[in-house]
Order: sequence, then C-alpha cells, then structure tokens
Amino acid sequence: MSETLKIKDLHVSIEGKEILKGINLEVKQGEVHAIMGPNGSGKSTLAYSLAGHPHYEVTAGQARMGDVDLLALSPDQRARAGLFLAFQYPTAIPGVSMANFLRTALNAVKSDGNGAGIPITQFRKLVTEKMELLQMDISFARRYLNEGFSGGEKKRAEILQMAMLEPKFAIMDETDSGLDIDALRIVSEGVNTIKGPNMGVVVITHYNRILNYIKPDFVHILYLGRIIHSGGPELAEVLEAEGYDNIIKEYGPEAV
Repeated sequence: MSETLKIKDLHVSIEGKEILKGINLEVKQGEVHAIMGPNGSGKSTLAYSLAGHPHYEVTAGQARMGDVDLLALSPDQRARAGLFLAFQYPTAIPGVSMANFLRTALNAVKSDGNGAGIPITQFRKLVTEKMELLQMDISFARRYLNEGFSGGEKKRAEILQMAMLEPKFAIMDETDSGLDIDALRIVSEGVNTIKGPNMGVVVITHYNRILNYIKPDFVHILYLGRIIHSGGPELAEVLEAEGYDNIIKEYGPEAV
C-alpha cells in the first residue's frame, strides 16, 4: 500500500530564531517533488528537521510518514522507518571502506530486530548488483568513504546508499551543488534508475538544471520559511527564465 509523507504547519527554530514558519507539504510514494527558493529560505532546514538533526527545534506542526509520527522518532528510527537524506556536503570517513559502511548501514536499517545482519555473501551479491545498475566500477566499494572523492563521486556514493537502503522517501539536499554538467548528468541518471513507485523523492535545489534530468511532478517555491507557491514542472522553467523576483512579488509573505 502506497504511503504519503505529510507535513502540516511545521515550524522550526535554530537557537531561538524561527526559520520555518508553517510548512505544508504532501509527497506520495512514486512522486518527485522539487523544492526551490533563494538562499536562506529554509530549504536545508526542512531537510535536516525531517531527518532529526538535533540543532533544529520543531516548535509546532506535524510530520508523518504513513501512520508513523516522524517527530517522535530518533534519527536512526526515522531511517529504519524508510526516510533517507542525501547530504549536500557528504563527510569523508578515513579508514572506513564504502563496502563496510554500506553493510553497516544496511544492517542498521534493515535488521530483523534479533541482531542478525545480512550475510556477507548476500551483501556482496547485492552491492555488486546495485553498482552494476548504477554503472559504477566495483573497485569504488574498496575506497575509503568519500576520502579523496571528487564532488561527483561523493554524490554518486550517496545515490549508491539510496539504492542499497531502498527508502520509502528520499530527500536530496542540493545534490547538484558543486557538480559540473557531466557529473550532474551521471548522478541524475543514477536517481532515475532507482526511483520508482515505492520511493517518493524530494529534490531541494536552487536551479532548474538538475530538473532537466530528474523530472518533477510538482515544484514548490520556499521563501522566508513558507511555501508561497506550487505548480507543475513548468514552474521550474519559469524560474529559470525569470528568476524568483516576480514569484516573490506575486506570492511572497507580503502578498498572502
């Protein structure tokens, strides 16, 4: 049965300063939603709040995934419930191979509850299948996590994690940041390969360029902590051509 990520009147503060001022959003599995907006609008705050970052204080509102109250769960519990966050700036972890990291993450998220992890032979088969699906060289799995990786390699590592964990909902926080055109295309192709009816995707971005590859069903404009306007994929094209000024003048906080 398809689930829906429902965010209702979500207010979030950082160190006493309110950043999100009543976010309402519904994302169904199988849908791609793009959230766009100028710097400082609260896009990354929304992503980290949903993932459970402790520096972000939810002061009001709800966030549910199906019957699950996300806000009542710790970050690891949210991951086990089926939520995934792809970071804008993935962290390097020297000495930890991609393969070991992926197996640990998979065991943590998909554990059967009795402590039994995925057998190593089954894991090797699965990671090989996913890397072949994403057209990644298997030697990538032997490298230390993000150490010495290019921007594109870091983002491909995030997509490989997403492929392994198969979340119900994936939030991509400015995945296009720091990527050249070729890397952007490769990363986007990876997302398109693994997304489907069982995964809802939220793409957070400043620019339309990633949406030329990952086609959204809906586009939302976030400005000063509120979603001020929503539309179809054509809205991203309007923003590309005209920028945010006209949208903000028409739908911004002073107009609502």
